Amino acid sequence: MKKYLIYTGILVTGLLLGWLLFGGSSNENALHDHKEMSAANQMWTCSMHPQIMQPEAGDCPICGMDLIPAESSSEGLAADQFKLTKNAMALADVQTTIIGSTVEEENGLTISGKIVENEETNLVQASYFQGRIERLYINSTGETIKKGQLLATIYSPELIKAQQELLTAASLKESQPALYKAVRNKLKLWKLSDKQIAQIESAKKVRENFPIYATISGIVIHKMVAQGDYVKQGEALLKVSNLNTVWANFDIYENQIQSFRKGQEIIITTNAYPNVVFTSKVAFIDPVLNPSTRTIKVRVVLANKEGKFKTGMFVKGKLAVQAMEKDSPLTVPASAVLWTGKRSIVYIKVKPDAPIFEMKEVILGNRVGDNYIVANGLKPGEEVVTHGTFTIDASAQLAGKKSMMNHSKTINETFEVSNKFKSQLQSVYDDYITLKDALIQSDAKTAKLGAEKLDKSLANVDMKLLDNPKAHQQWMLLAKTLRSKSEIIGQSEEIKIQRKEFKPLSNHLIMAVEAFGITETTYKQYCPMADSDKGGFWLSKENKVLNPYFGDMMLKCGAVKETINTK
Repeated sequence: MKKYLIYTGILVTGLLLGWLLFGGSSNENALHDHKEMSAANQMWTCSMHPQIMQPEAGDCPICGMDLIPAESSSEGLAADQFKLTKNAMALADVQTTIIGSTVEEENGLTISGKIVENEETNLVQASYFQGRIERLYINSTGETIKKGQLLATIYSPELIKAQQELLTAASLKESQPALYKAVRNKLKLWKLSDKQIAQIESAKKVRENFPIYATISGIVIHKMVAQGDYVKQGEALLKVSNLNTVWANFDIYENQIQSFRKGQEIIITTNAYPNVVFTSKVAFIDPVLNPSTRTIKVRVVLANKEGKFKTGMFVKGKLAVQAMEKDSPLTVPASAVLWTGKRSIVYIKVKPDAPIFEMKEVILGNRVGDNYIVANGLKPGEEVVTHGTFTIDASAQLAGKKSMMNHSKTINETFEVSNKFKSQLQSVYDDYITLKDALIQSDAKTAKLGAEKLDKSLANVDMKLLDNPKAHQQWMLLAKTLRSKSEIIGQSEEIKIQRKEFKPLSNHLIMAVEAFGITETTYKQYCPMADSDKGGFWLSKENKVLNPYFGDMMLKCGAVKETINTK
């Protein structure tokens, strides 16, 4: 028994020594390797701004505080990605769709319009002699008249005198045929027919109330006189239209103008005939914008021989947006977009087989039906959240990820543009620098003048130089804000207002310079205390920091964050 106890003790001692010699070093190596892997994947964030994620330690670009190590994800997710549980997905009823590069026909642009008479077929029935209307046989608008129909009787002293001249000339026609012919021609100028003139001659009696017969056919759309009115020679009695064709006039907003062209097919529907579809083409696009409604008129001509369309009837038009082979626009459902001020964001599902999501900021173009055209920010084939978007955004905020209310990155795509466009953008940049320097000197008057000059330079930028549709769309979006902010600064002489508007002006100019480039190197600088400690960027021609947001108060507050060389 004692012998067995000795053997057991030796075995336990051997195992203990083996663990101390080899197990500890193995665990230490594994721990060391794990630490190295963790260090390689370590991300750094700001305790005050958790949306900031950087691969290296440093200062927060918003507040300037030291970054701290971010909690590593145990599921191998990227810094801006987050995962929802199955229960959360079910409660939020999250639905997604894969976006493509075509606009579906059923999502064509729908517009509202109104039926009006075809002005090209409008005619006027006039009185060819003056007098008083004794009897009017047309009682209301909408009546149909035919050429030769009795419209009214009129008492005309002038016509009575002319009839008397006719009877006298008729008695002398053998001896004075020229006089007789001249009197007859005078009556013909008043639209009396040969039959009417012959009746006067045969009766040898003057008619006091003379009949007026229709010289045109159509539908009365406006009765311009009443019984008992005194009318002058040539005065309009009735406005008549041939409603065999009518116009459908549509009001088109500014942001829809680019979707229309003359000859384009358009589908017309109306509540009067809910199961009938009418097809026509755009016949006219008004070149003048209505300044009060900010719309233009687009006209469509409709055949109306059966009289189905009534003037004043409301109609709807659907513009069939054709899919284009190469340059077709990328669209995203309107329900997928969240708006926060001037920013628009969507959430994409990163993996098709896992509920992992990430926020993306997008630049949108026109709305087409239930979709928005995407100018920048998404790619065909990405899976976008179309239902439950607010719940997804709330989850992102709770996870400290980028979200609608917690985001700092701005999207910008670079484009190849002509040197002429770069030169025009360089002029804009030069005027911006003049404005910036005036703010550094706290000189509101010079800043005002600089902003006015900047606005003129922006107006002189020729968008036709941008061949790429995406580049054209992005410049339109950027230029709208640039001009708006430069106008506000140019209209103000208060330095506080000028500096407040200078921040969004700078942000959009930075995007423009990064996207299109200028002819020289510029420096992107940042002050963490600008805009009530929210931070603000600006551009400078020098690598030296001179703060336009504070001037002499904090002249050297800030840092150079980036050197932009786009030549």
